[in-house]
Amino acid sequence: MGIFKNLASVFAPKPEPSGNKGTGEFGEEAAANFIIGHGYRILERNFRCKGGEVDIIARDPADNCLVFIEVKTRKGLSYGVPQLAVTPFKQRQISKAALTWLGKKQLHDHNARFDVIAILLHTDGPHAIDHIKNAFDLAYI
Repeated sequence: MGIFKNLASVFAPKPEPSGNKGTGEFGEEAAANFIIGHGYRILERNFRCKGGEVDIIARDPADNCLVFIEVKTRKGLSYGVPQLAVTPFKQRQISKAALTWLGKKQLHDHNARFDVIAILLHTDGPHAIDHIKNAFDLAYI
């Protein structure tokens, strides 16, 4: 009987995230699973540098393009849809981090794009995931 109890705990649903940090981490994990399920290969997660941060850096299987992904997660719509939180200021920060990452990896000559994955958490059903490809262009400082 002990093995079934252990299996039940492995497959038990994860608790609902609490606080903004928990919600963000939950969303990033959901986004990573989503893109892996669509054939993307994750190269790095939570890349940080002086200028900004990129949540997920991956390769698109369709065209081998480098993809810098910003994940925005919300529990409700009181602050609007999640993708609206990717403001021009945030786009500049993501762009700085992407350029830094490309420089460190010596990949400036590769095709790249900026995507946003917006996640709206639902308590009574599946979460809504919206993958917006080419969400914005490189934002110059």
